[in-house]
Amino acid sequence: MIDRHWDGIAAYCKPENTIALGFVEGVNNKICVIQRRSYGLGDEEYLRLKVLTCLLAPI
Repeated sequence: MIDRHWDGIAAYCKPENTIALGFVEGVNNKICVIQRRSYGLGDEEYLRLKVLTCLLAPI
C-alpha cells in the first residue's frame, strides 16, 4: 500500500506542500458522514459525486 501512495507521501513531506491537519480531519469527517447517510445505495459513482459537491464553494 505504501508503494502505491509513495508519491503523495513524498509530496506531503515537502515544507511548501503541507496542509493543516484540522482541514484534513474536517474533510475526512464530512466524507464519513456522507458515507453513513448513503449506506445501502450501492452506487460508488453517486457517493463520489456527493463528496465532490460537499466540498464545492457556495455559489
